[in-house]
Amino acid sequence: MPVRLFENSRIATGLLVNLLSSICIVFLNKWIYVHYGFPNMTLTLVHFVVTWLGLFVCHKMDIFSPKNLRPTKIILLALSFCGFVAFTNLSLQNNTIGTYQLAKAMTTPVIIVIQTIYYRKTFSLKIKLTLVPITLGVILNSYYDVKFNLLGIVFATLGVFVTSLYQVWVGAKQHELQVNSMQLLYYQAPMSSAFLLMIVPFFEPLTGEGGIFGPWSIQAVTMVFLSGVIAFLVNLSIYWIIGNTSPVTYNMFGHFKFCITLLGGYVLFHDPLSLHQGLGILCTLSGILAYTHFKLAEQEEGKSRLAQRP
Repeated sequence: MPVRLFENSRIATGLLVNLLSSICIVFLNKWIYVHYGFPNMTLTLVHFVVTWLGLFVCHKMDIFSPKNLRPTKIILLALSFCGFVAFTNLSLQNNTIGTYQLAKAMTTPVIIVIQTIYYRKTFSLKIKLTLVPITLGVILNSYYDVKFNLLGIVFATLGVFVTSLYQVWVGAKQHELQVNSMQLLYYQAPMSSAFLLMIVPFFEPLTGEGGIFGPWSIQAVTMVFLSGVIAFLVNLSIYWIIGNTSPVTYNMFGHFKFCITLLGGYVLFHDPLSLHQGLGILCTLSGILAYTHFKLAEQEEGKSRLAQRP
């Protein structure tokens, strides 16, 4: 019992760190975009560079020990991260916010399909049914802003598929290579940064006005670095959550963060929140609560079966 309580408290702490840092970074990034016009994909590049620097400091402080990994073992993970950043940005550029959010909600069922087909993982009917209120909630949130176009659908579909692969591989690679979240991210962060640096010039300028090497003020540079520090906590907690739970659980938690962000925008920035959006939030939260209840019940049932074995 004490061991189980300790494990649950560790997972709860990881989720709390991810929740607070994710909400923080959304509003901080919004501030950076609005007040300084810093480019989106370049900011992601800065986040991963700062993440690697943070891990390097942690390594020097003996917080973790790196494990030698062959680059060929993580190159697909690094490339999938770049693909997920590029395609989600293209999806956002070519779709309305509502269509973009609706496409993101499809990541959870796609992850379930990938894990079922390629990793032979089984999901109970009750777990699958919790996707219904969650998807319905996202539709209610974005109903009046959903508009489809061919190019937007292509980028949204690629974004969902690559994002799903990335999240599945984050968990699979930790188990396959026998590494923890810090050890895997320590190798993936610089590799992803190098790949991202190669594709950024196709989307955003490198020099001059609006480029990463442009004439930014001290305040802008400070805010971007602070955003990078928070991103370090976000990235580390994502890897930790997926490694210690599952990609589906992390996605469910992502829907919860989406609801909290919408409510936070309404409270802090006075963003409009309509009746159907409020109903959508309630619908999504009910699905998340149902998933949590069924998942915990299944875990308890599994543990009791193990305890009963001779």
